[in-house]
Amino acid sequence: MLELLNGERWQRWVPVPIRMILANAWLVTLLEIFGGLALLIGAFVTIVSVPLILSMLGAMFTVNIKYGFSAVNTIGLTPEGPQLGPPSYKINLLYIACLVVLILGGAGPLSIDALRSRRQHRHL
Repeated sequence: MLELLNGERWQRWVPVPIRMILANAWLVTLLEIFGGLALLIGAFVTIVSVPLILSMLGAMFTVNIKYGFSAVNTIGLTPEGPQLGPPSYKINLLYIACLVVLILGGAGPLSIDALRSRRQHRHL
């Protein structure tokens, strides 16, 4: 796989727009994995929240907006239970609201950010 991504053959047979889409997919994937881990441990919360908000806005306006505001879209009922459709943009707004709360409220007393802040104040 890495041979395909780094090799010259990759550059020749994949058009530029597709390469940009793949690069964006990798960038967003890595942002959500490592950004989520950073939020989980409370490291760089404000810095990480901004690109995550932008990612949620991008997903909301390009994918979820066409499914409306309803959180659960039931598209059918089978003997196994309800068939649910794709999520609406309400979930994106919920994630954005949570990230704004983290930006405004800070990471909390047990976070890496709080630990770094205490150490910084000790050295002043």
